[in-house]
Amino acid sequence: QVQLVQSGGGLVLPGGSLRLSCIASGRAFSTSPMGWFREAPGKEREREFVATISGNGIITYYADSLKGRFTISRDNAKNTVYLQMNSLKPEDTAVYYCAAGSPQYANSRRSYDYDYWGQGTRVTVSS
Repeated sequence: QVQLVQSGGGLVLPGGSLRLSCIASGRAFSTSPMGWFREAPGKEREREFVATISGNGIITYYADSLKGRFTISRDNAKNTVYLQMNSLKPEDTAVYYCAAGSPQYANSRRSYDYDYWGQGTRVTVSS
């Protein structure tokens, strides 16, 4: 069993920055690919891919629309994955989820390839 506990998020002005954190426990973190997804208001049934990172942190992938603004990283010594979000826009408003996957689905952009999920954290970008 894996538990993922998220922190960060909140209200930010357009153009601002936020960093989300996700601490994992219960399984070998360093072998687990990690991902971030989000659900926008009114689209709660659509869990949109944001970014993913390999177990060793070397390989990362991003949604095309977010490249250059969002950065995923991890610290395996702290069992933590991060999502740094810069130049935030109102359309980035969503509930963000971290997720842990299995090595055979490394770098997946599909939510159903991830086994464990954080509790979600709300990010609101508004003036």
